[in-house]
Order: sequence, then C-alpha cells, then structure tokens
Amino acid sequence: RRMDRTKGLRGWNVAVLVAIGLVWCASSTQREKRVVGDLHEGRVASLEDKAAAEPTDPARVRELAQAYLDARQPGMALATIERASTSVRENPTVEHLYARALLDQGRSADALAAEQRVLARCSEPLPGAQPCSSYLIASATRRADILAQLVQLGIEDANAHPEASSLAYLNATR
Repeated sequence: RRMDRTKGLRGWNVAVLVAIGLVWCASSTQREKRVVGDLHEGRVASLEDKAAAEPTDPARVRELAQAYLDARQPGMALATIERASTSVRENPTVEHLYARALLDQGRSADALAAEQRVLARCSEPLPGAQPCSSYLIASATRRADILAQLVQLGIEDANAHPEASSLAYLNATR
C-alpha cells in the first residue's frame, strides 16, 4: 500500500510540475502592440521629428495631429495639440482639428465648444492673423451644426450611438 501511495504522489508531483511549466511558457514576455500601426509608422515618426524641431509652427502641429487621427489615435492627437503653445492652440485650423479629435474621443460637448471658438476666431481674426479660408468656415459651421444636434439629443459619444448620430446628422443637414 505504501508503494501505491508513493506512486500516486509522484504522479501528482509530475502533473503539478508540468502544469507550472505550461503556465510559465504561456506567460512568457510578448511584444507590445504598437501604438501607431506599420502603415502610419514612418509618416508619424517623420512628422514627430518635424514638429519637435518647429514646435511653434501651427502647420507642423496640425500635420502631426492629423497623422495621429489617420492612424486612429485621437488621444495622441489631443495630447499633441494640448501640449502646444497657446498661439498654436489658438490657430483656427489647429482648433478645428482639435474639435475633430474630441469628437473621435466621444466628447461631443467639448467638440462643439471648440468649433464655436473656431467660428468666433474666424469672424473676428486676431490682429496680424491670416483670415480663415472659406473651406474652414464652411467645415466648422457644418460640424458645429451637427455637434449641436448631438448635444441637444444628449449624445456624448457619436460612435457609441450610430442611429442617434445619424438622426443628428439628418437634422443638422436639412
């Protein structure tokens, strides 16, 4: 009997060691998923270098933030714009892109406020600032109308509520 018991314990010991070995192999170090996919990596890296070299250039900040949006990383776009200087953030084209990033993050009310700032700056440009293009004014006006409908319907995240977002879009474009 004692021999049977010893064989049984050895069997359990082997089973436990095999299980520990399998868990150890399964939990080995894995590579982290890239923040920006391979498709956008080279372009984003180049734009990051350019934006770092010229941090006060609104065009550089806007290009980098747009690249992050294209790579479906609105949080990175927001961080890029929010870390920029006040003069860059107040640029209407940068603010317009900021509104888009806020919308992609599910912050409709904040996006509406940003678009309203764009329209206010375009209607009364700062001294020495270039006037807004008609494209920017039309785009900001249209997006502000849609965002106002989203906010009125109580939709913060348009992506989470596609049917209600469609209704807001239809109401705004009538």
